[in-house]
Amino acid sequence: MRLVVQGRALSVAHLTHIHRLIGGNTQFMQIGEFAYYLPVHSSDIEAVKLFCAEQQIDCALVPNGQVLSKFGLCVMDMDSTLIAIECIDEIADMMGIKPQIAEITEAAMRGELDFAESLKKRVALLKGLDESALQRVIDERLKLNPGVLDWVKACKANNIKTMVVSGGFTFFANHVKALLGLDYAVSNVLEIIDGKLTGKIVGDIVDAKRKADELIKLRDQLGLKASQTIAIGDGANDLKMMAVAEVGVAYHAKPVVQEQATYALNFVGLEGVVGLLMA
Repeated sequence: MRLVVQGRALSVAHLTHIHRLIGGNTQFMQIGEFAYYLPVHSSDIEAVKLFCAEQQIDCALVPNGQVLSKFGLCVMDMDSTLIAIECIDEIADMMGIKPQIAEITEAAMRGELDFAESLKKRVALLKGLDESALQRVIDERLKLNPGVLDWVKACKANNIKTMVVSGGFTFFANHVKALLGLDYAVSNVLEIIDGKLTGKIVGDIVDAKRKADELIKLRDQLGLKASQTIAIGDGANDLKMMAVAEVGVAYHAKPVVQEQATYALNFVGLEGVVGLLMA
């Protein structure tokens, strides 16, 4: 096993203290600007976890066999994972109803509401909005999360296929796919008639089950094993997708997601996945 510690706050003093807690015989090795690892033989790192949480440092125990070169597919959520916004909340802001919709979004991401029903409810409130508002969200508000470019670059360097699978909308998912050079994109289709949103979604909703199904379908199409898959997300509707992947990464995620994920990143950007799996 290797103990991976990552964080912009990480200092030599932190590494020294962690080394003392572990009682290791070898020194930390640097694997990134803010990332180090230490070979360990024990899984008892509770004291290290507590210390790192207090110091705003991400830490994880990673099996030595889990390295990027062993994987072939990474499936990722979009809103609040690849990008720094929830697109539907920003669309709502164009109508002056962001607080009402954001409240529903937050509850759905915590797992307190059925995702499909909550999405229908939120989209219904967008009825009548001009289609041009979607482009305004991209032009004025859509920003990539830190480390996304580093992570996608590492995937390409290791021949890992990438897919964004989103409970959001094709208008944004296709943009992000093109922007990042991802291989696949799956998301919901907003019904638009005469340049206006109708408040409805066309076709089946991309919910938690659909996300997992899309991962399995693409995995099988690519001839990969479950052990060659990675899933990254932040909300409760990502849990089923993460459960069918070998590695599930909770990125700045809701507590329910962190509890069930393989690894959680709370302080670094998505470049932290590279640190965990050592390119």
